[in-house]
Amino acid sequence: MSEDKDEPAAEDPELPTSPGALLRRLEELGIQSKSVMHPPVFTVEEAKALRGSLPGAHIKNLFLRNKKGAMWLVTCLEDRAIDLKALANALEAGRFSFGSADRLMTCLGVRPGSVTPFAVINDTEHAVRMVLDKGILGKDPVNAHPLVNDMTTALESADLIRFLEAEGHPPQILDMDELERH
Repeated sequence: MSEDKDEPAAEDPELPTSPGALLRRLEELGIQSKSVMHPPVFTVEEAKALRGSLPGAHIKNLFLRNKKGAMWLVTCLEDRAIDLKALANALEAGRFSFGSADRLMTCLGVRPGSVTPFAVINDTEHAVRMVLDKGILGKDPVNAHPLVNDMTTALESADLIRFLEAEGHPPQILDMDELERH
């Protein structure tokens, strides 16, 4: 991976918010971050193979919906085994299914493989509920895609929460360790 301090990856005109605009928003909020560029990754396994010794918490993100059309973005530690039924019960959501690629682009402005908590910047309707795995907190830095899957941006977990709150998506903190025990 190569360090990228000034220029984000090539801008994609189909995305509502570019990685560069996201990084500028973080700066506006006084949030320090560090980004690296890398080949595109689509799975946790690909990310593990490419990241080398990139420190901190590594995450995966689930874009979920229920039968009534309510949506959630769940960000958890990358190695979590998620029981969707138990998660839906914990969130009182009914039954979960994964959101479609079209819904993902419409609501969060990202493509599959690029799902990230930063995508709430595009949810101006506040239609998606944000859920964070308690296990992420304090495992600094937290590494997430900045709206594209050929970059990784690291920031402190408290700053991630600050960003989510600033974007009108205060996260529900869920103890996934507790969820796994049931």
